[in-house]
Amino acid sequence: MPWWMLLIVIGICFSAYMTLRSAKEEKEVETAIIEKEGQVYMDRIQEEREKKQVVNV
Repeated sequence: MPWWMLLIVIGICFSAYMTLRSAKEEKEVETAIIEKEGQVYMDRIQEEREKKQVVNV
């Protein structure tokens, strides 16, 4: 097997590794953003509940 074919195989493996690593990092960032948005939503709901309790009292 010629040496350049070995380089191509190594390049393909490296590319696959980098793709998987990037996908994992993107998923973590996306999860963090979703959690942050969810927390903002829950905070708004809590504020509305508190406003309703103050009006009812």
